[in-house]
Amino acid sequence: QVQLQESGPGLVKPSQTLSLTCTVSGGSITTNYYAWSWIRQPPGKGLEWMGVILYDGNTHYTPSLKSRISISRDTSKNQFSLHLSSVTPEDTAVYYCANWETPSWGQGTQVTVSS
Repeated sequence: QVQLQESGPGLVKPSQTLSLTCTVSGGSITTNYYAWSWIRQPPGKGLEWMGVILYDGNTHYTPSLKSRISISRDTSKNQFSLHLSSVTPEDTAVYYCANWETPSWGQGTQVTVSS
């Protein structure tokens, strides 16, 4: 069974880069046609899909974040990571990594943007 676990700082200062890593077990991030996503939920709001890295390393991002977001992967560690630059308090949210196909979600991690 695929399991995902988010990790990274819970507090980030405005203007800095938010970086999170998703560690995947029970399945490979290179499995053909699998998509590995980052999703977030701000307080009191719905889920927002942020972007995805595909099995072959190609990425796609939501237009509203495209200028600030980068998703990368380390296949040797079976991990993929989120980098969101120039953060503001509006980026405060619970951040999830997820896989569409299994389907599987991480438990989520709270990230607060505050000085």
